[in-house]
Parts: sequence; structure tokens; C-alpha cells
Amino acid sequence: MKLSWLQIVRLGLVQMCLGAVVVLTTSTLNRLMVVELALPAVLPGLLVALHYGIQITRPNWGFRSDTKGNRTAFIIGGMATLSAGAFLAAGGVVVMATQAMVGLAMSIAAYALIGVGVGASGTSLLALLATATEDRRRAAAATITWLMMIFGIAVTAGTVGHFLAPYSPQLLLEIVGIVTGGAVVLTTLAVWGIERRVIAEREAESAPFMEGLAQIWAEPKSRNFTLFIFLSMTAYFMQELILEPYAGLVFGFDVGQSTQLSGAQNGGVFLGMLAVGIAATGLRLGSLRHWVMAGCIGSAASLAVVAGLGQAGIGMLVPAVVTLGFFNGMFAVAAIGSMMALAAEGRGAREGTRMGLWGAAQALAAGFGGLLGAAVVDLLRLSMQANSAFGLVFLAEAGLFLISALIAARVIDHRSAGRAPASKPIAVPGE
Repeated sequence: MKLSWLQIVRLGLVQMCLGAVVVLTTSTLNRLMVVELALPAVLPGLLVALHYGIQITRPNWGFRSDTKGNRTAFIIGGMATLSAGAFLAAGGVVVMATQAMVGLAMSIAAYALIGVGVGASGTSLLALLATATEDRRRAAAATITWLMMIFGIAVTAGTVGHFLAPYSPQLLLEIVGIVTGGAVVLTTLAVWGIERRVIAEREAESAPFMEGLAQIWAEPKSRNFTLFIFLSMTAYFMQELILEPYAGLVFGFDVGQSTQLSGAQNGGVFLGMLAVGIAATGLRLGSLRHWVMAGCIGSAASLAVVAGLGQAGIGMLVPAVVTLGFFNGMFAVAAIGSMMALAAEGRGAREGTRMGLWGAAQALAAGFGGLLGAAVVDLLRLSMQANSAFGLVFLAEAGLFLISALIAARVIDHRSAGRAPASKPIAVPGE
């Protein structure tokens, strides 16, 4: 049996819970540390980087869910670990106000737990989707689950911000406790029983983790797709920390306007994701490869426009950024759909290991891309004007997207949307 639409939506609820809990740590707690506690912004930045770095364990979690044969337990257990980490992180913020070092130690442990929880739950969830989603529904499944994650992020950020005013430590712990506890309960209800209905009993080949990972890395498609994920996601995240400063320094946007710009970009991402889901699954237009390439090329062109506007002094930044978001969303959903299709190829009973490998590449790219973009801008601004410094970084990001499009043309099959790819490997010296 394959997943029904209702079961796909139920698994989307798990993704929604993941987004809801993670946004507490990347948004709400970040603001409290910087504003209420007057701590340097680099501290929450390093803590978030820690949670990304811990996700290098994703291949291990995927391998474990492959060999243990019970992805449901990893999904629920990972969500419980993530929620415990988020609650401990809130406690760390509260303790920091009076005992800085104790609070910092709590926060470090908390963000490590967050990384472990996201890795275990998220990887196993994607592996379950990859294993049990019908070919023609993959693009729509990717769209549904990621839009639900965005919904969880948006609703949680807005609701928590509303109920947290006026701020008090006790209120913070109560709200975080409700969100994290609710996430565990909802995840359990959402995922319970699905795996038994759609996954037949199978004997997974037993092997040590490093041997299992080496087997997947030896597959040209898995290895080349890992390169595609890392480069494309580095490009995707390079503008994350520099777009709003660019709007302020070059176009004179105030804080409110730059925040609205970020919201407009996310609106574009939403529309791009929705467009691919409808076109690829509902209308059967194009293949996943076509949509990935279109998203990469469109993102590159949009970044070139964003860079050019700063050089020309033309105040059309908002529509350019919305267009960038649209193509980013198009690329992201098509890439996730392709990931789900590719995960089911090659050596059997290794979907989780492949998803873990690609998830680790994505997490590392997220941390590396944001840091790289910000660092290069700072370096270039020492010797040139802000518009030129930002423009060069945007153009470099566009170049990475174009390289990613070329790799996608070789790795992802051209058949109808959602079909399992039969990609051609990129020639690697020595093979």
C-alpha cells in the first residue's frame, strides 16, 4: 500500500510540529538573549550553529531507522528529544539572567538535544515519505509537508509573540511547555499506525554504520546528489543574513521595511512551492528535473537583478525579492520531491541512510552558506562600497545556483513528475 492523501497530511502535521518547536529557539529565544538580556548576537548565532552542526548525525539516524525497521519510534522519540531540548533552552535563558555560566551550560546542552531531535525525527519522517509515497504524488507530498512546516513556523512565531507580552520568565516557560508538549502529543497521534499500514515487513541487511554509509556513498547517484544538495543549499542560504542589511544600507529601508521585505520573500517561497505542487502533480506538467532546473536558473536570474538594482540605484527591490522567493520555493519543493524519489533507488532498505546523508549536507550548507555570505560581505566592504560588496556576493550565489542546475540536469531523471529517477552519474576521475 502507498500513502493516501489523508496520511500524507497527517505526516505533514509532524513537519508542522518540527517547524513550530524549532522556531522557538531560532526566533523567540534568540530575541530574548539579544534584547532582554543584552547579550552579544553572536551567542545565539553560535548556539543555532551548534544545532546545525549536530545534524551531521542524520545519516546515523537514517541508518538506524533502516536497520531497526521502526521509523515511527524514531519520529516520536526524536520529537520528544527536540521538545525536551527546546524547553531546556528556555530554562537556560531564564537562568542566564541571574547565573550566566549555568544558563550557558544549559543552553549548550539544550541546543545539542535540539540538533539530535531534529535529525532523528526529521530524517525518519522523510524516509517514511520516500518509501511509501506513490510516484505521481511525490511533488504534492513535498509541497504539502513543507507548506505545513511554514504554517507551523508562522503561527507559532505570531502566537507566542502575542501571548508573551508582557514578558516574564514564568510565562515563557509556560508557553514553551505548552508548545513542546503539544508537539509531542500531536506527532504521536499523527504518525501512529501509518507505518504498519503502508510498509510491508522486510528484512533489512544488517551492517555496521560506517559500512552501510560507505555502501551508499559508493553509489554515483547518491554521491552526486549530495554534491547538488550542498551547493544548491549553500546558495539558498547565502542571502539569509545579508538581504535585510543590504536593503537597509543600500536602499535605505528602516527596520520595519526590511522585516516586511523578509515576509514578502517568504510569501514568494510559499507561492513557488504551491505552484510546483499543483503543476507537477495536479496538472502533470514537466518533470521534477525541469522544475529543479527552472528554480535554480530563476533564482540565479533574480539574484542578478537584485545585485543590479543596487548598482543602478533603482528602487524595485521588493518585487525582485518576491520573485527570488518564488523561484527559491520552486527549487526547494522540486528538490525535496527528487530526494524522495532518489532515496528509493539503489541498494534496498537504505532510504533513511540516503535521506540522512542529504539532510546532513543540507544542514551543513545552511550553517556554512549563511556564515560565508556574511563574512565575504564584511571582507569586501573593507575595500569597496556596500552596493558593490553585496552585489558581488549575490552574483557568486547566482553562480552556485547555475552550477547546481547543471548538476541537476545529470543527476535527476527527465521523466514525468514524481517518477523514480534513473540518473546518469557525473564522471568522477578514477572511477
